[in-house]
Amino acid sequence: MTLVKKIKDKKVNFEFNKEFIKVVTDKIASNDAEFISNSFREMHPSDAADIIEHLNESDRENLIKLNNFKIDPQVFVELNEAVQTEIIKYLSKDSIVYILKNLESDDSIKIIENLSEENKNDILRSLPPKDRFVLLESLSYPEDSAARIMQREFTAIPSNWSVGQTIDYLRENKDLPEEFLEIFVVDNEFQPIGTVPSSKVLRTSRDTKMITIMNESQLSIPVDMDREEVGHLFENYNLNSACVVDKNNKLVGMITSDDVLTVLKEEAEEDALRLAGVGDEEITDGVFKKTKRRFNWLLLNLFTAFLATWVISIFGATIEQMVALAFLMPIVASMGGNAGMQTLAVTIRTIATNELTKNNFTQNIVKEFSIGILNGIIFAIISAIIVQLWFNDIQLSLIISISMVLNMIVAGLFGILVPISLKRFNIDPAIASSVFCYYNN
Repeated sequence: MTLVKKIKDKKVNFEFNKEFIKVVTDKIASNDAEFISNSFREMHPSDAADIIEHLNESDRENLIKLNNFKIDPQVFVELNEAVQTEIIKYLSKDSIVYILKNLESDDSIKIIENLSEENKNDILRSLPPKDRFVLLESLSYPEDSAARIMQREFTAIPSNWSVGQTIDYLRENKDLPEEFLEIFVVDNEFQPIGTVPSSKVLRTSRDTKMITIMNESQLSIPVDMDREEVGHLFENYNLNSACVVDKNNKLVGMITSDDVLTVLKEEAEEDALRLAGVGDEEITDGVFKKTKRRFNWLLLNLFTAFLATWVISIFGATIEQMVALAFLMPIVASMGGNAGMQTLAVTIRTIATNELTKNNFTQNIVKEFSIGILNGIIFAIISAIIVQLWFNDIQLSLIISISMVLNMIVAGLFGILVPISLKRFNIDPAIASSVFCYYNN
């Protein structure tokens, strides 16, 4: 049993075996490209990519520069975007062209769009005309459009073909994608009119016309549709794949569920980072670059903090007369901030999933108002009891309980109104909502 096999057998929950990473590091130091190439060949591309990601930057550079080592295109595409960008700096133009030529168009476009303009143009000029045209056309569409995630490799047949003709075509044509679940049926204008599952083709007699067994309710996706909208369509209709059409409704590409899964994952990660005011950071970004990305929202936090302090200072005389308020104000403020963040998170999710509409907007406002009242009353009672036992001051307990109710109501309303307002100004609500919401409570 080979060392790779032994190590792969020991892996649990896809966690990495540190022993093998050390072996790879030692082989890089000894310039043993053959061992590494053979080892990666035995692995799934995703596992090989994870090994490369777990190497330090210096070892990755030395690995790529090893003589006789050529990174497999399927391994390269499994690397995270930050490592891809790093590794591209060490690859020759011929190596990049080789990778692009051996990937599906949707994977190639992801690599191309991360290159600098100079390198991008140089690489495109080195590609065969057919491949260059496909990539240039995809690049002409907006970055977040369906055209950027679709693949140009798909299976389409005329509506008058029989099952036998289709099977012969699938066997003889070398330009078809390696894997596909559905066959698109097109008319004389190359407009999609239906789909046939590949499994259905195999179970149907050769003489049967494809048009008689196709599903006519084929959902077509415009090339310029936002990729988040594409994700919603796949989720709503439980799609495995869908055709992409141009402005003339002609079939130009296909989007598969794995592409959509990647999009949804990226969008979720992006929203989580933006909710924290971080933005699009990569683990390989430098200190100054990360500092610059975080500066704007930290500066806004500072100003909103001073604003909150200024509001408190207005009631300075009252606080001097009742010093206990200074101890208890942070409790009220933190409860309001937490309540606001809860509503904020739910609202951003409903906006992202298109669940919040004009029809249910008022209903949701009323619901959040009611939740604020109920939570405010519950925690006002709890707070009043604790304050009364602590300070034995009925007036102070009353002030804290009223403040708690009002603060929870305002927090709930801000949690839903702020992200909706930002959305209407075409600002991503996940970017700024947390800052405004927290300090408005």
